[in-house]
Amino acid sequence: MPISVAIIGAGPAGFYTAEALLSQGVDARIDMIERLPSPYGLIRAGVAPDHQSTKRVAHRFAETASRDSVAFFGNVEVGREVSFEELQGLYDAVVLAVGAPRDRALGIPGEHLPGVYGSAGFVGWYNGHPDFRELGPRLDSRAAVVIGNGNVALDVARVLVKTPPEMVESDIADYAAQAIHAAPLTDVYILGRRGPGEARFTSAELRELGRLADCAPVVDPADLPAEADAGERGGISPATGEIDREKRIRDKNIAILRSFTALSKDTSRKRVHFCFHAAPIEIVGHDRAEGLRYERTRVAQGRVIRTGVFGAIACGLVVAAIGYRATRIPGLPFDADRGLIPNDDGRVAPGVYAVGWAKRGPTGIIGSNRPDGIVCARQIDADLAGTSEGRPGRAGLERLLGQRRVRSISFAEWQRLDSAEVAAGGGVAPRRKFTSLAEMLAALRG
Repeated sequence: MPISVAIIGAGPAGFYTAEALLSQGVDARIDMIERLPSPYGLIRAGVAPDHQSTKRVAHRFAETASRDSVAFFGNVEVGREVSFEELQGLYDAVVLAVGAPRDRALGIPGEHLPGVYGSAGFVGWYNGHPDFRELGPRLDSRAAVVIGNGNVALDVARVLVKTPPEMVESDIADYAAQAIHAAPLTDVYILGRRGPGEARFTSAELRELGRLADCAPVVDPADLPAEADAGERGGISPATGEIDREKRIRDKNIAILRSFTALSKDTSRKRVHFCFHAAPIEIVGHDRAEGLRYERTRVAQGRVIRTGVFGAIACGLVVAAIGYRATRIPGLPFDADRGLIPNDDGRVAPGVYAVGWAKRGPTGIIGSNRPDGIVCARQIDADLAGTSEGRPGRAGLERLLGQRRVRSISFAEWQRLDSAEVAAGGGVAPRRKFTSLAEMLAALRG
């Protein structure tokens, strides 16, 4: 008898785990339980809408979901429609692939003013995430500040300044595209506490900002190290004899930023300003955000040191892209300080495992979740020795949801919705998204 495995969360970490169980030959029936009506997690709701090549991994996940031994239960929230304890009773193994869907707090005065948003909500809004469809961010300002020096900060800034023709082949939500293109925004400031050498941008995303149709990147040359100094940090790895990978990325990014200083700013209507060595200390305003105060910093031996020199940026929109946190699941321990589920290399409790950001915290790219899935599949195989305890698994879950009149969405139904979204794109945009459960159910009825 195959073992029964429930995977809570149908994002990359969950799919990589299901894929690993199948590829390693584990005799298992796998049920993916997802709070949202749609699968793929950050692929659909977190990746920038103009980065379609990154989303192609969804085709690979669809092949996994289409296997006979895999079932998808969308629109089923653990803790609402079914409890974690009930799933433990139904399945031989339960995998927590819930990601880190909440924003880290800024921890500065004014962060709760209208006009201040976390990147999880703001990115979810322009990506058509049902939870954030009604966010209605305030875009009636000429300037915005994005706090953070990672790829999410670059994504937010780029989406805010691209022209409508540049976004026509994206899958941005229609309501978000209309609001952004109608906004008076001309200047976006990317604010980071550390310097350009410590920024966590990938070079490809950084380079994009120098190729925009009507927006120029602005970099203060004084923030950049002297060319003779740029290559000194890092070195040769004694183990491999290769130049340290992080050093190569750092040097490439500094070279890109240096190239931005030579670009003309006079022919573009909009600008993205890189503000390094600037720690936000307060968001000011009365009934809404009106500006941001920061303190200049320097970095010494890896530590950020405040200098006592202050500055301010007038702005009506602030987006904090400083990281994410997992959420507590009733019935499970939770590490509030680190924002993840406590685990021992993925093992949470007998028969309970964590993968992805719920296991490691919000680090890495989409493919970084794949090793977690491989490890988890091996652990499940070793711990259960391929032997089921005869728990009801899928049949038990279907019976429970039926008794509670829960309207779950199957993968076959999702494929119908997916086809309808693609058709609505008209052959230009990759798709036009449904952004609410009501829209999806209406489409399925129709």
